[in-house]
Amino acid sequence: LIHKLEKRVLIMGNAKSNVFPVLQNVQSCETARFMGTWFVIGVKPTYFETANSNAVEKYTLMEENSKYDVNIDFQYNQNDPITSKLKSLPQQGWVQGANRAISGLWKVSPLWPIKMPYHIIELDEKNYDYCAIGYPSRDYAWIMSRKPKMSDDLYNDLTRRLVEKHQYNLDGMRKVPQIWTKEEREKRGLTKAEIPDEMLSKDLKCSNPP
Repeated sequence: LIHKLEKRVLIMGNAKSNVFPVLQNVQSCETARFMGTWFVIGVKPTYFETANSNAVEKYTLMEENSKYDVNIDFQYNQNDPITSKLKSLPQQGWVQGANRAISGLWKVSPLWPIKMPYHIIELDEKNYDYCAIGYPSRDYAWIMSRKPKMSDDLYNDLTRRLVEKHQYNLDGMRKVPQIWTKEEREKRGLTKAEIPDEMLSKDLKCSNPP
């Protein structure tokens, strides 16, 4: 199993990007404000994300003398929300650039020694309520929100920016089902502030959309 995981990560890390211009990172992203919980709303998926749901990433800023800058706790249901197996892919992040307090470029490692580029290419710079993460080859992309639901208008605007500003082809892009109950919220260690009661569901007939 470990060898299969290593092979998948190596393939991701070796994705070619020389046919595309350099991604445009946001001019400023305050690392400390970026920390906390993010729900993955849309994804141009890696191998691990082709059918997943309830994907949540929690970012924690490490002490200055740590071997890495950011701890990333990535958990998701393998298939359908709640009822399918809960998976975890812990990661480590290194903020790049001369001023790491406000950088839009990181490197992230899902498995040593691979360090994959992590470009923060779109960001709600006022409230830090949403963001989009890009990858140089354009093989992968992530649209994330502080809440498990995002308006269609905002989601469509972010996907438009991926295409028009960042030269993405969105073939394979999928919305990640985010279906939560009170019990699942508690089980995953999430709060009412992160998943308000009005965003909870009692209907678990929630298989992945096409």
